[in-house]
Amino acid sequence: MMNQKNLNLLLSGIIVIIAGIVYGGYPTYIMPQLLGFEVVDLELKNMLRAVMGIYMGVGLFWVIGSFKAKLWYGATVCNVLFMGGISFGRIVSTVFDGISPLFTPALFLELLFFGWGLYNLKKYTKIE
Repeated sequence: MMNQKNLNLLLSGIIVIIAGIVYGGYPTYIMPQLLGFEVVDLELKNMLRAVMGIYMGVGLFWVIGSFKAKLWYGATVCNVLFMGGISFGRIVSTVFDGISPLFTPALFLELLFFGWGLYNLKKYTKIE
């Protein structure tokens, strides 16, 4: 049975991998449907697929870290930095650009995973 310290990495890893696939899997179809803008430039397609690669790589690291004890600490630090950074960016956007009905639930999830990761680092990391 998976304990909660590993569950944080597993769940956030799966969610981020799925988000990456959504962003880059088929951007000429997904982005107009999901976000309302056309993706026609090669550079924008390249950027979205690069984001997909980042999300898939980082998410896979978290999933592996949820099963491999030697990787747990590094994966959790990476998760906290990612979730803290992305939620900070969304908060800045909310303040300057307004509330996004589509991404506000994502912000709450990111803050949840950020806090959960910090809690796990404090609870399960012994400083000797």
